[in-house]
Amino acid sequence: MAFKTEKGKIRLSAKMKLTFFDKEKNAEFHLIIHEKEFERSFHRSDRKDELLTIAWNSGKLQHIVVDEQEYAFPPHTILPLMANQSYHFSCPEDVIAWRFNRDFYCIVTHDQEVSCVGFLFYGSSQTLFIDLDETHQRKIQLLFEVFKDEFQQADNVQGEMLRILLVRLIITLTRLGKQQYTKNEPPADDNKFNLFRQFNLLVEMHYKHQHDVQFYAAALHRSPKTVANVFALYGKKSPSQIIHERIALEARRLFYYTDKSAKEVYTDLGFEDASHFSRFFKKHTHVSPSEFKKSILLKKRRGEFASSPGSIRIPTPLAD
Repeated sequence: MAFKTEKGKIRLSAKMKLTFFDKEKNAEFHLIIHEKEFERSFHRSDRKDELLTIAWNSGKLQHIVVDEQEYAFPPHTILPLMANQSYHFSCPEDVIAWRFNRDFYCIVTHDQEVSCVGFLFYGSSQTLFIDLDETHQRKIQLLFEVFKDEFQQADNVQGEMLRILLVRLIITLTRLGKQQYTKNEPPADDNKFNLFRQFNLLVEMHYKHQHDVQFYAAALHRSPKTVANVFALYGKKSPSQIIHERIALEARRLFYYTDKSAKEVYTDLGFEDASHFSRFFKKHTHVSPSEFKKSILLKKRRGEFASSPGSIRIPTPLAD
């Protein structure tokens, strides 16, 4: 069945995928409910769909593979996922997901509203699992029901109503994630947290060509020491670790999902010679680029979807 408005078209399928699409603005928003085929392969079939995703495991414990790393995905846990990530759920039928593009709602432009950039999305390379206690389970469930109800309202303010609900969802998750992942933060000191978020966003924008902390500190009008002190205060990884882990993550992605040569990969990532890249890559993966590519070929022949089969990563907070 389908519903039309002046702003867009709503499509409801038997698999419970609710979609709002505004053709004039190219804005799209999806609510995916327990679809068995739900997964994403950014570097292959889904590259054109630049959608941010908020995934909620509403069922039992399962596993999720994100960029060929396997994690435990506990029940009643929410996981924000970037548009450039590839992922696969072991039990997608237990997942509820909200997906949207920047034309529907741009979190960077509206960061003052939601304060999630550099944390929920465009953050460090750590996968951010957010636990829902019983109170927040009820809140998210109620909000989910309101989303479903709104999809039945075929009028010209529907898109705006869905955006308002999405903003509420993002703010709720940002608050909860901040409580769980920044336990050592001084009370009412948002300036330091915002500096952390801004640093992460800058890394996401420039990591391919800027590998030194000095560049990012200068862009933030801070000294490298000031930035390092903020990260130490939160008990998180150092600024240089965040930069290097983001570069290493992209290198692994390119090796796994594309046919690019080692030279093409290190050139894309701003390295001038093979030896420098090889030392960097081995430091972060414990194998050389050539050994890594060989292991990928072997795993593909065996039909293994994760680069670390049998090694399940348990999500842990950024601060103890």
